[in-house]
Amino acid sequence: MIPFRQDIVAFFDKNIDKIVAIWNEQLINSKSNPLKSKFFNKDTCHDFLIQSLSISKENLEHFLKSLASNFAKEKLDQNIDLGEVTYNLSIGKSITTKFLYNDYLNVNDVNYYIDKINYAFDKLLFYVVTYYSNVKDQIIDKKNEYINTTHHERLTLLGQMTSSFVHEFRNPLTSIHGFVQLLRSENPQLPYLDIISNEIEQLKFNISQFLMLSKKEIVSIEMTSFSLNDLIEEVLSFLYPRILEVNVDIQKHYLHEISIHGFKDEIRQVLINIIFNAVDVLKSVDNPIIQIELDITENSVIIDISNNGPKIPEEMVDTIFEPFVTTKKSGTGLGLYVSKNILEKHGGTLTCQSNDDWTTFTIIFPIL
Repeated sequence: MIPFRQDIVAFFDKNIDKIVAIWNEQLINSKSNPLKSKFFNKDTCHDFLIQSLSISKENLEHFLKSLASNFAKEKLDQNIDLGEVTYNLSIGKSITTKFLYNDYLNVNDVNYYIDKINYAFDKLLFYVVTYYSNVKDQIIDKKNEYINTTHHERLTLLGQMTSSFVHEFRNPLTSIHGFVQLLRSENPQLPYLDIISNEIEQLKFNISQFLMLSKKEIVSIEMTSFSLNDLIEEVLSFLYPRILEVNVDIQKHYLHEISIHGFKDEIRQVLINIIFNAVDVLKSVDNPIIQIELDITENSVIIDISNNGPKIPEEMVDTIFEPFVTTKKSGTGLGLYVSKNILEKHGGTLTCQSNDDWTTFTIIFPIL
């Protein structure tokens, strides 16, 4: 180890102004000039160079960490790009080592001092990048937390508003439905009653989405064991008028008779949501087909519900399970969101794959 020599102090005393001047000339952006920092100015630069050559490695680490932390925070507050900061510090290292190599007279010690300064600059850069990245990550995390909290609060408020609205809306809808039935019994030939009834059923279905989202209705009191095959048949019977209207060919492939344990009404709602959506997208398709496959593995129950309707755009496949996202002009964007939440509550999953030929929604239940 080469001992610290006082002539190196004299060397930097003599050349620090030249080093700083050339450093300033080569900066890529004067706004990120490290030498205009209150933490890394000309005097600090001189001190940094002397410290890097004279103190122990352990003490140097403490010095560099403190300097880098303050410097990085300052540049963050100034909104300086990290690339500019690291580049401009690297310029300082290059200029300093070049001065030493060309002008320091003690040629026997110059390589040793250059290595020490390179080490100090590299460590300083490392700590600046580390602190800069950590603070930046904290800022991003806080922003994301704020966005998520605000979004959750808005959804909660929206849920409360829509739940109240839907309950109020359902009362006159029930009256309208009753009078339509009365008109149908007294005037069976009266035109447009079927259209009115279909529209009312559509409204009732949309209302059920909001009520499910608010978790105030359509929820079984307790979990029970039930036949999944029979439940699918119930749903198909319930949707039969709509299936008939669109003339959908329902193709069923039940490989096993399967029973599951869960909230039956909620699983029924999931199946209604997915099959109803499938029927709805097939209105303008020639030879519309829905395939329902039911299978079981050692650990899971699998339901694949496929339709040959239009392909879901790739950019929407991952977002269709978010609230109020829909590919339909008149959709609420709640059906798939509600369905996914129900299945996750049961420990299951709901995924989608879509290509030019088929769109498939896959439901997987774990076998408890």
